[in-house]
Amino acid sequence: MRDSGISRSQRDSDVVLGDDWVAPEHTVTRELQDKRARRGVLSLRSSPLTRKIITLNLIALIILVSGILYLNSSRQSLVLQRAGALAAEAMLISDVFEAQLPEIGTVSLVVGDGIDPVATLQNISLRAGAEVFVFDTAGTLIAQTKGVERGGALDLLNDDSMSSTLISDGLATVWSTVGGMLKSDTGQLPTQPLEDQLRNMVQQALVGGTEVKAVVDTSGGTVFSAATPIMFQGDAIGVVTLASPTGEIDALVRSEQERVLQMFVVALLVSIGLSLVLASTIANPLADLAEAAELGRDGDTRKSKPGRIRIPDLTARPDEIGRLSRALRSMVKALYNRIDSNEQFAADVAHEIKNPLASLQSAVGTLRMIKREDQRDKLLDVIEHDVRRLDRLVSDISNASRLDAELVKEEEESFDLLHMLGNLNQFLGEDARGKGIDYITDLPKTPIDIQGLEARLAQVFVNLITNAISFCEDGDAIRVWARRRDNRVLVVVEDTGPGIPDQALSKVFKRFYSQRPVEHFGNNSGLGLAISKQIVEAHGGVIWAENIRPTEADITSEPLGARFVVGLPV
Repeated sequence: MRDSGISRSQRDSDVVLGDDWVAPEHTVTRELQDKRARRGVLSLRSSPLTRKIITLNLIALIILVSGILYLNSSRQSLVLQRAGALAAEAMLISDVFEAQLPEIGTVSLVVGDGIDPVATLQNISLRAGAEVFVFDTAGTLIAQTKGVERGGALDLLNDDSMSSTLISDGLATVWSTVGGMLKSDTGQLPTQPLEDQLRNMVQQALVGGTEVKAVVDTSGGTVFSAATPIMFQGDAIGVVTLASPTGEIDALVRSEQERVLQMFVVALLVSIGLSLVLASTIANPLADLAEAAELGRDGDTRKSKPGRIRIPDLTARPDEIGRLSRALRSMVKALYNRIDSNEQFAADVAHEIKNPLASLQSAVGTLRMIKREDQRDKLLDVIEHDVRRLDRLVSDISNASRLDAELVKEEEESFDLLHMLGNLNQFLGEDARGKGIDYITDLPKTPIDIQGLEARLAQVFVNLITNAISFCEDGDAIRVWARRRDNRVLVVVEDTGPGIPDQALSKVFKRFYSQRPVEHFGNNSGLGLAISKQIVEAHGGVIWAENIRPTEADITSEPLGARFVVGLPV
């Protein structure tokens, strides 16, 4: 049975090329181009993957900035610096008072005996917003003054508090609004005037010396105050208290936070931009691949002819998207090859079935007109022969059509190829010897294990050996031998039959092709070698046929027989 198989048409044009990131306009369908145009580069609504990338990047950035603001030590550092400066400033003012006290005699701040507190305070230059209070030992306010803006060097310390803090102020406004809605005002004590809060520090300063404390004024701003005693002849005669400008520390902290938030805004914009670029290199190619597949899927539902599925070529990308594009293109190519093969197979089946059907129709028509019994018997023999031919043809076609699905479903296993060939040789050798054919085997002693479907490969070798037996006559010989060659194993089936016509060597593996004597016409479907080739190629192997000649130098010499070679990976 010198059978045949149909060559598969390679249609590389069905899987259209593209560029590295997205398929160019000329390689995609008009509908895919329209979808890409509607999607746009910055479309977030139609790309969940883009939204996820941006969200995750922003969450990481927000957590980082929140941690910086939470752990930022600038407020504590500013507090310590300003507290120290305020205490030193209060001590200097106290030294000014002590320098004006007489060396002997009595001093009273209340009546101005020995010193004029009001005049002394008026002669002291203070930075804008700073307030000085002078109390006697009983807590009575003797004098007070407040610094005004002079535009000089003393006001340089307030420059930071004058800087714009739009982001911090906006966040503070939102926070206070939300906090005001959630927090109840019941139970809150009214804030004392600044003078009363400073008066409370007098006794602490008389006992412990210089004191620094943070208080809240009536406007809600944080005020740092320092209190230090005025000493005369070893005794305290009063207390000088100095209060920083209202909200000075808060303004400085806001200024520092504003710088962090400004950097956060810049980083936020950069992160969003980079996320969109990253998403465009991931989401857009994936969207093109998905939409190309969807166009092919939805073609039948729209009752339209979608044509070939055109998968964008992203194989130049050295990442998983490139691998996905390569896999999809290979899958689509294999799918269309399978469709083309099935179409050709269906056409060949129709053609092969028509021949016996035409013969049957002719025989039946002639049978109606024939009167002689001997002629009727001959026509009945023809009809019976054609029926058997149709039955054999339909059975072989059914087996061939199921082969692809079965090769995919069945699980490959490791088995000893030589053990399988030994069992086949034992069974088929008896059949050959019964017909007067010498059956010779030459197999290695060492096992050769391969990965595959043992039953299917056995079908291949059974077909090759029975093929050889059918072409041999009494006195001919068949030789089956195997050799391992590096990472492959060769199994050869040789016979001393009539050989294969040279013009048929390239056709024997085509479906429905059969090169047999006239007396054997109709006894074979012409699918055996085609099925064998399909099984071998599914295992990653090769199969070919050649003639055995007396010498390879003389290709015109008569062949001594036929040789079929099967190469399988080990």
